[in-house]
Amino acid sequence: MIIHHLNCGCMCPIGGALYDGFSKGVHAHLACHCLLLETQSHGLVLVDTGFGTTDTRQPRRNIPAFFRLLNNIQHRESLTALAQVKALGFQAEDVRHIVLTHLDFDHAGGLTDFPQAQIHLLQREIDTAQQRHSWLTRERYRPGQWQGVSGWQGYAAEGEKWFGFDAVTALRGLPPEILLIPLAGHTLGHAGVAIQHSDGWLLHGGDAWFYRGEIGQPERHCTPGLRFYQWMMAMDNGARRVNQQRLRELALTHGEDVRLFCSHDAQELRALQNR
Repeated sequence: MIIHHLNCGCMCPIGGALYDGFSKGVHAHLACHCLLLETQSHGLVLVDTGFGTTDTRQPRRNIPAFFRLLNNIQHRESLTALAQVKALGFQAEDVRHIVLTHLDFDHAGGLTDFPQAQIHLLQREIDTAQQRHSWLTRERYRPGQWQGVSGWQGYAAEGEKWFGFDAVTALRGLPPEILLIPLAGHTLGHAGVAIQHSDGWLLHGGDAWFYRGEIGQPERHCTPGLRFYQWMMAMDNGARRVNQQRLRELALTHGEDVRLFCSHDAQELRALQNR
């Protein structure tokens, strides 16, 4: 399996290092860390999609004004998963599967760019996104990003154990090296995606945490901007904190076996791209 680490979106909120911990100017730099997996017999697999082509060409159609302004989203078509898949010499139809951590607009915006792909995620995330009962769910879940998309595969948040976490195995049509790890909190149906490769495991933690200082050390460290953003966006803050603590313990006890990273830390993304 060949694993590509892609940045499928850029957000530059005001706050600089108070958000990302490293920017020297007024604006921070947050990534949308996605994966493109080249498998031997299952085609290409995307893990999250970031922003899609329609999001970059018509941002007002799918992305709410509140988040466009708060996150200062940069609308660059060159950053879409579709553009990067083509730059690697593939076509949209070569992407046969998409595995989602959750359905927030900055993770699922590219679904319509790959209409033939099967989409894998926890069933609870599908159900919550369809209900959209609160202001936050109406803003974060944007049905226009999924218009005409079929091939949904929903899974119950249960299964075998993976380093002490529940793991959804046997994803339909996918190789056994790809697992869904239920990590509720940011959304009710949020999941991490674990991938076994020749050197061990990768865990794409989605938005279970936002900053590199939150994982890999005994005490949590997070910038003020991202601490606030996580609190604001969490649908179950208690579950989020519990799962973050469990992930810290995983990183400390099995750091040689599992490389953990989240969706929006640009320095984590850069380190993995440069390996």
